[in-house]
Amino acid sequence: MAEDHKIVREGTRQLLEQSPDMQVVGEASDGVEVVDLAGVIQPDVIVMDVRMPRLNGIEATRAIAKRYPKIKILILSAYDDDSYVFPLLEAGASGYLLKTSSGAELAAAIRLVFSGETALSPRISAKLVNRLGGRQAYRAQHMPEGLTEREMDVLRIAAHGHPNKLIASQLSISTQTVQVHFRNIFGKLGVNSRSEAIAYGIQHGWITLESSDGE
Repeated sequence: MAEDHKIVREGTRQLLEQSPDMQVVGEASDGVEVVDLAGVIQPDVIVMDVRMPRLNGIEATRAIAKRYPKIKILILSAYDDDSYVFPLLEAGASGYLLKTSSGAELAAAIRLVFSGETALSPRISAKLVNRLGGRQAYRAQHMPEGLTEREMDVLRIAAHGHPNKLIASQLSISTQTVQVHFRNIFGKLGVNSRSEAIAYGIQHGWITLESSDGE
């Protein structure tokens, strides 16, 4: 956990450790410390604050995602500003949860990002949808970065925050096939998580609200 307020860290830790499958293995009070601890402890998931001393959450997320791509990062922040949300997702965060969330919601989000999926608070999902709506529509004749049409289908549906099971249902394929498509997408785009892939697609104007429903 990376959080500069000790009382928040303690409270969050107590909430998480009520879940039998959760163990907090380290705590950091600033961005530099969490980057250092990431290398030493190699945790499964880091719960990261945004505004921290010495190194902010965006810089720390970027550094960890680059050095230790297997570590999943879940942002837990009081802020839903665009200037935080999109840079953090582009930096490699696998999820973005607001501090108004309950302990159960935080635990569920940790499980999601650990399993390779994306966890977003509803307000953050709405921001992504609004951002998608302002982009140019994807056209099959402009296949980005070598992605296949089915890979683009997977990416478009994932952009709405849907889990693998729902993606598979909408495309009439297995969840294992969805996972294969994501691995191929990550390799082609040079990213390590679906949030990075979605952010990449948004940034390049491949995805819109109209084209992200899997139809």
